Amino acid sequence: MLLKDKVVMITGGAGLNGLGYATARNMVEHGARVVILDLERADPAGTASRLGEGHLGLVADVTSKESCEAAAAAALDAFGRIDVLVNNAGITQPVKTLEITGADYDRILDVSLRGTLYMSQAVLPTMRRSKTGSIICISSVSAQRGGGIFGGPHYSAAKAGVLGLARAMAREFGVEGIRVNSITPGLVETDIIQGKLSDAQKLQISETIPLARLGRPADVAGACVFLASDLSAYCTGITLDVNGGMLIH
Repeated sequence: MLLKDKVVMITGGAGLNGLGYATARNMVEHGARVVILDLERADPAGTASRLGEGHLGLVADVTSKESCEAAAAAALDAFGRIDVLVNNAGITQPVKTLEITGADYDRILDVSLRGTLYMSQAVLPTMRRSKTGSIICISSVSAQRGGGIFGGPHYSAAKAGVLGLARAMAREFGVEGIRVNSITPGLVETDIIQGKLSDAQKLQISETIPLARLGRPADVAGACVFLASDLSAYCTGITLDVNGGMLIH
């Protein structure tokens, strides 16, 4: 198994139709023990129980440095190590540039960008002690193409910031055996788009994608397993596109 005995933390992982939970299931199939972090209303403990015995669900707010540090400490108490972090937590908002308020900007950037920083800061000390680790940051094709279908410009800015932060951390911590990489999903069928696109709209979008379909959470989960495992041992600072060819560059 690719991740036997590895301990994996996944932020924003409690949504059963989301990227985080799909990644958790795939990680478990490859032998990992998983710690799911999410807000209380998302019931991370209940989601973790669906994975079987030996996994953990913790309430955590990635916009709070103290909450991130507490979650990392709880995971270390439970498992003694943290090998992989998937910075998956993020929110979006479909507004135009002139409609973005200061509160909108802060809210979107706080979860995607500040959350990525705070959670990475929380796990880096233990990874530095063990001289190994993999941090995977979930960005978006929106960061690359200058906007998506649902996210406003502030979402694109947040996800572009995630790419820059990940690359800088990769450069800083590579010498200590810690790899930091990013994934840029295209349009994936998760709860975010439920009820927002008709079948006709999905078909129309699919016709613009070389692989002729929207993404599935499992598509991103597989990329996460690759970046978490030794199959990607010589990869750091990369951006792995998982978009079916929506953006070829």
